[in-house]
Amino acid sequence: MEGVMAPLIEIEGLALGYEHDGAHVAVLERLDLTITRGEFIAILGASGVGKSTLLRVLIGLAAPSAGALRFDARSDCAMALVFQDARLLPWRRVEANVALGLEKMKLSKAERHIRALDALRGVGLENYAERFPHQLSGGQRQRVALARALAVQPDLLLMDEPFSALDAPTRQRLQDDLLELWRETGKTILFVTHDIDEAVYLADRVIALGGKPGEVRASVTIDVARPRRRADPCLRDIAALVETKLRIE
Repeated sequence: MEGVMAPLIEIEGLALGYEHDGAHVAVLERLDLTITRGEFIAILGASGVGKSTLLRVLIGLAAPSAGALRFDARSDCAMALVFQDARLLPWRRVEANVALGLEKMKLSKAERHIRALDALRGVGLENYAERFPHQLSGGQRQRVALARALAVQPDLLLMDEPFSALDAPTRQRLQDDLLELWRETGKTILFVTHDIDEAVYLADRVIALGGKPGEVRASVTIDVARPRRRADPCLRDIAALVETKLRIE
């Protein structure tokens, strides 16, 4: 994104652990991260390193054991989370699934309808509003999940490996669609993945987590002009650098 953006969230010294069979298990430790408004950040790391846990802490589903979270006082910092699986309600039509997050907001039925259709239009599914989830492909279901998140108009969009269960062509198509949405809306995105190539293709910055407990192994700025090419040698070099840093124990 062009221009200087203000910090949306500042994370300092974040730690999280839990008790198991009388022992303390640390999941995250000494994690520092500043999320800048309008930035696309990829959180990269192996399974079990605490990537999803970080999202849960940010959205308020888990409480940190230590550290500080500071949010931009000039906004409510509304957030929405997109999961690895679409988690659509099979008995509700597409529009009703998208409107699900709006039902707790002080909006009229007409306003919910308009927001849901606008969100579906943003992901190219405005003509699918009356279908049921079983009538959609896997990629279309993930688009509906993204529309559901966008409908609440979040400041921060959290995405937990949303494309990992899809085949390669569908995954690449949705990556490009997400980048176009990001360019059009200016949303701040925190995107969790275990795929290095996906991270460096999508993000302004890659935060590599490693170890047990998980901690920041590297913060790498992806200084490659957009639109990017997946076969760009610069991206391949950056991916190799990130992979090297992840292997450091």
